[in-house]
Amino acid sequence: MTTATLDRAGRPAPPSQADGHYGWRSAARMEWLKLRSVRSTAWILLVFAAGLIGIAILVLSHENWATMSPSDRASFDPTNAGFAGLALGQLAFGVLGVLIITSEFSSGMIRATFAAVPRRPLLLAAKAGVLGAVTLVAGEVLAFVSFAVGEAVLRSPAPHASLGQPGVLRAVLMAGAYPALIALIGLGLGAIIRHTAGAISAVVGVLFVLPLILVPLGTSLQNSVGKFLPMIIAENSITAVKPEPAVGNLPPAVGFGLLCLYAVVALSAGGLLLTRRDA
Repeated sequence: MTTATLDRAGRPAPPSQADGHYGWRSAARMEWLKLRSVRSTAWILLVFAAGLIGIAILVLSHENWATMSPSDRASFDPTNAGFAGLALGQLAFGVLGVLIITSEFSSGMIRATFAAVPRRPLLLAAKAGVLGAVTLVAGEVLAFVSFAVGEAVLRSPAPHASLGQPGVLRAVLMAGAYPALIALIGLGLGAIIRHTAGAISAVVGVLFVLPLILVPLGTSLQNSVGKFLPMIIAENSITAVKPEPAVGNLPPAVGFGLLCLYAVVALSAGGLLLTRRDA
């Protein structure tokens, strides 16, 4: 025998709440509460901000236009140089994506989460939605701040970049969106691997190890395969002035779409494995 649950107005409560289970909105609210209450979230955002802005200041404040060779001046790109800190920032957000799910597996809290949200793909979608929103907003805000600070510390007569120049606004927007996509890839890898150390190692491997493996394999293979790697896509997409030396690099729009596809594939695989394996 079953009984209906009434809300405060005397109306039947929605089935997802009457049986103690969550819909997407409630699951997303639960994930938001988890994300903002965990101390590591604030620290990771702080590391991302310090790395992105701090390295921009270090790099651009030490650029000496007067001592540059003609070739260096021709290839100087203040926009690209101002985002040197993305190497650290992408790793920080990738780790955040991993921790959002692997920390629950390591603590055993994932059982309670699955009990509240039995539809595991829905749970992963809620985690991805909250993570993506937070990292995208933080990434874009800090990308514009980093760009502004970098241009402020760059000393004349070195050429400065402005958002009105061709490619500059696109580069700044990409600098904010790229780490958010890495965070989603990290979340997908965390759902697949389930162990924090293993998933972080996978993120490091994708971002840093794969490009290094291609180095001794020759320029031809490096250019033909490397252009599909996240790091190379990011380097090409945040370049606004100087031409990239590698031939056949993906256009920024295509590279961005490919990064989105990587995130979708990682999250889809993670959602599939969540439904097939026990907690």
